[in-house]
Amino acid sequence: MSRSFKTFFATLAVLAGSTALAQAQETKVAIGISGWTGFAPLTLAKEAGIFKANGLDVSIKKIPQKDRHLAIASGDIQCAATTVETWIVWNANGIATTQLFKMDQGMGSDGIVARNTISKVADLKGKTVAASAPGTNPHFTLAWILKKNGLSLKDVKLVTLEPAPAANAFVAGTGSLDAAVTYEPYLSLVRDKPESGKLIADSLQYPMVFDTFGCTPKFIKENPKAAKALTESYFQALEMINKEPKKAFTIMGADVKQTPEQFEKSQSKIKWADREANKKFFNGEIQAFNKEAAELLLEIGVIKAKPANLDTLFDTTFLN
Repeated sequence: MSRSFKTFFATLAVLAGSTALAQAQETKVAIGISGWTGFAPLTLAKEAGIFKANGLDVSIKKIPQKDRHLAIASGDIQCAATTVETWIVWNANGIATTQLFKMDQGMGSDGIVARNTISKVADLKGKTVAASAPGTNPHFTLAWILKKNGLSLKDVKLVTLEPAPAANAFVAGTGSLDAAVTYEPYLSLVRDKPESGKLIADSLQYPMVFDTFGCTPKFIKENPKAAKALTESYFQALEMINKEPKKAFTIMGADVKQTPEQFEKSQSKIKWADREANKKFFNGEIQAFNKEAAELLLEIGVIKAKPANLDTLFDTTFLN
């Protein structure tokens, strides 16, 4: 064999070895989410190859919010996306988790729908309302909005239904529901059928739906590069949404069984959080919200005691 061929094959061997090493270094991480529109950038990051390009081997698992903490506790997932007050609940109940970045904020994407005979939140007194189980955002949303209107959960007849079944049952007129708490893309089911009911309160009127992404402290400590890669992948997904909206909406819409046009309409009620919005959120906004949220969670019995230090529930190290 000539020297040139030996050199050629040696080079191929080095390249093959480098590829194998790069693949071996991909950090495996399982993420728990639901079909909520705001979590779609994570799906985009996976399907568009952004996670992989950043050295991550990501699996995304659809797990109802009421069960997501159990998946974390069992080790089935290491990270999750959920609402800010939910991290308070999880940590207060012994499921150690740390938020890394804000994903989005509801701007009318979440809310309470009611029959057309009900005109305002105060009219819900004595009515049958569907919402998810205690410890979830729809349950918290209902408690928050009722309190802002001088009522409490004790003033309504609560039926436990997840956002999708709640919206479907409301539109179908089953379950004797007077109202329901849901979010996009399911909220659009009601928006598209005004004869079934109307929106009487949403996250634009009551700004309290903030979604963040976090992982277990163990995963973050053992995989700091992966924590940084997860954060950067999210911001890169937002960049793709801005630069290639049609492609992005197609990918994200397919995951929640929506056309690109339907998804674009759903996400218009959401405000994605870029890097600057993240820095602002973690510099005063989350602290104020956590204080009020923790008090309400105590009041409605979802937690028995507040975490000792609410500021330890997030780590902004990877935003820089």
